[in-house]
Amino acid sequence: MDLKLTLVLVGGMSLALFFSNCKKSSAHTETKEEVDTPNNPKPTPVNETAIAFPGAEGYGKNTTGGRGGKVIKVTNLNDSGAGSLREAINAVGARIIVFEVSGNIKLKSRLQIKNGDVTIAGQTAPGDGVCIQDYEMNIAANNVIVRFLRFRMGDLTQNEQDALWGRNCEKLIVDHCSMSWSIDECSSFYANKDFTMQYCILSESLNKSFHEKDDHGYGAIWGGRNATFHHNLLAHHNSRNPRFDGGSRSGTGKSPFGTDLVDYRNNVIYNWGSNSAYGGENGQYNIVANYYKPGPGTESSKNRRIMQISMEADLANYPPGYGSFYIAGNYVYGNAAVTADNWNGGVDISSGVVLSNARLSNAVSAEAITQQTAEEAYTRVLSFAGATLKRDAVDTRIVNEVKAGTATYSGSKTGKKGIIDSQTDVGGWPELASGTSPKDSDGDGMPDDWETANKLDPNKSNANGKDLSTGYDNIEVYMNSLVKSIIVEQVK
Repeated sequence: MDLKLTLVLVGGMSLALFFSNCKKSSAHTETKEEVDTPNNPKPTPVNETAIAFPGAEGYGKNTTGGRGGKVIKVTNLNDSGAGSLREAINAVGARIIVFEVSGNIKLKSRLQIKNGDVTIAGQTAPGDGVCIQDYEMNIAANNVIVRFLRFRMGDLTQNEQDALWGRNCEKLIVDHCSMSWSIDECSSFYANKDFTMQYCILSESLNKSFHEKDDHGYGAIWGGRNATFHHNLLAHHNSRNPRFDGGSRSGTGKSPFGTDLVDYRNNVIYNWGSNSAYGGENGQYNIVANYYKPGPGTESSKNRRIMQISMEADLANYPPGYGSFYIAGNYVYGNAAVTADNWNGGVDISSGVVLSNARLSNAVSAEAITQQTAEEAYTRVLSFAGATLKRDAVDTRIVNEVKAGTATYSGSKTGKKGIIDSQTDVGGWPELASGTSPKDSDGDGMPDDWETANKLDPNKSNANGKDLSTGYDNIEVYMNSLVKSIIVEQVK
């Protein structure tokens, strides 16, 4: 500090001393600490333990995805290159993928997640959101969160795949996604560990399309060691609604995680053609409080079927050949007897299955979910499943058909009601309205207005801070806030 001594003569007799012109030396600049004042308020973080996201349930609920990682923005609908979804997915390291565009991403080849520790937040897209078409997305990595996206593949490329699928992975959760128009199954997840699929819509797999096995309008192959499937809608599939893998059978071999332990409850199954659920060789399953509603394309001989317990042919390599099942509380529309006792006509047994061994009197211990009765779950699934932040015309039509017990369209080649053969049978991909992404001055994935409203600095990148929550990154709080009303309402 520089001091200046000034002498002042007072009455010619005395001296007075004082200091003036005081200033700080440039060599000793002080750092001001941010202070919480009325003009500069600081947020108070919520004390909470983070799971994948609020509302995540089942075995995959502790998936962390890209938490703590970099934010990557999808800025165009291109198949590849700078700003594309493919470039963001192919990046290495923990990452959170957000969208500044909406519309259809027309893939030119498979989109494969090879590098894990990633969150794909479809709810961040403006307008009507994002749809992936022409080729499939495959998850081939651990620790992945996928939310609020559409996967409507179609037959333009004659690609014999599921719209979205994954196996041999750990810690996955797929939430509020919509899958349709696949040439193989709509969406298969099996041979995984610690997995959840929840509040998704799987509809209108293509039946007589370009599959090498000809008719193949199949819903899903589901399984896994510690796998949860809850509050999903399967509608307008000829078979595999779903096919339970088993984890050890001649068709798909032995899972690296062992035989299936699957909790399947509060799902809605509508207008299955020739078969609802079957399979499950050597696995353990809870099939609880699901809602079965046959439709105009359901064969009359199969309209009460909840499950067909299958038998493995190769007992030498895959003993004992059949699974064990706790089946209770399922509702079969129009069949009071099967609804009252699911085993009274609702379960078919393949030759060689010993009923006393296959039928469990108590549920297999499983990770809990917020469960309702089958009738209550029916209402919630139709209200909240799929990419519901902005439900598109396809999901809207499907849900209305389930409610009414109808099928608007039939297969152009087979004539089966609701079991279509091409996406052109139903008019193809709907146009998704575009929107403007909100201003984000610091590029951290959180809009300026939202940051200001939550006492964050919109000019200071702080996506991974814990200013708002002790468990979630700031950007996770933002992403979760976009769909908070849906998550709250679906469990009321």
